[in-house]
Amino acid sequence: MHSERLTERPRRLRRSPRLRDLVAETVLRPSRFIQPHFVVEGTGERAEIPSMPGIFRETVETLIATVERDLGLGLGTVLLFGIPDHKDAAASASVGPDALVPRAVAALRERFGDDLAIATDVCLCAYTDHGHCGVLRDGVVLNDESLPPLAEMALSHAEAAADIVAPSDMMDGRVQAIRDRLNEAGKERTAIMSYSAKYASAYYGPFRDAADSAPAAGDRKSYQMDPRNAREALRENALDEMEGADILMVKPALAYLDVITRVRHATTLPLAAYNVSGEYAMAKLAAREGLADERNLVVENLIAISRAGADILITYHGRDVLERKWL
Repeated sequence: MHSERLTERPRRLRRSPRLRDLVAETVLRPSRFIQPHFVVEGTGERAEIPSMPGIFRETVETLIATVERDLGLGLGTVLLFGIPDHKDAAASASVGPDALVPRAVAALRERFGDDLAIATDVCLCAYTDHGHCGVLRDGVVLNDESLPPLAEMALSHAEAAADIVAPSDMMDGRVQAIRDRLNEAGKERTAIMSYSAKYASAYYGPFRDAADSAPAAGDRKSYQMDPRNAREALRENALDEMEGADILMVKPALAYLDVITRVRHATTLPLAAYNVSGEYAMAKLAAREGLADERNLVVENLIAISRAGADILITYHGRDVLERKWL
């Protein structure tokens, strides 16, 4: 084909960085990042998690210092996971103003006010001696019996001034139970970010090490979603939206980009995607072994999640991305 006849030239808009930025269809915004944190008891030094380089277990004291540095980078929203010293069958350490996460929430709110948005994970797994996400009896995780303790846990976080509570347990009806309990207590302004499509995934391994939350026996396949199912995610998300969720979520992200897109087309609610620990660890390992350029790999992954339809990116990469100016 002669060049004078070649009128369609998509490369015209790719020839310089400025032109590529001008027409980029997907733009990553730091304001849409959520940085997860693992909070432990004590006042000592923060401890790096071996399977998640660059991510630490934080005491409330060290958490405040870390969040202050992150705010300076532009990371304005956190998601807190508690790792208590005491575990029992009733998850008793998960509730009350003296519980670990409510204390962390209160300390962050006192220090940063409304400059920081605080979300909290609501699940029993890290607080039970059996490691399951609900009440366990005779080897079975009971659905309806698990709703009251989850709702009380969410209320404890709301009373400490969390902006968002995020139930990750995957019990049927837990969004409605939490919304009802919050409303009864006058906490109707607290938002719910539901883990509405959370899959039973092999990508959670490093997280379970970090949070000490692996089941002592069995697995979570009777309540977390089957990776073979995508249409079911639409049902789960529709139910959570009907029950009062303010933000929906797909977890994990990279292996479920198709699910993110399906959910995005089915709802007008904000949609989060959780770029989980295994996805983070794989990127770190590939970079360490010289198999990929970390900056390009991480940014491409985050772009893919956003391009699929996620408005909010829950990712452990946020600090690296902003500190190293990868955007």
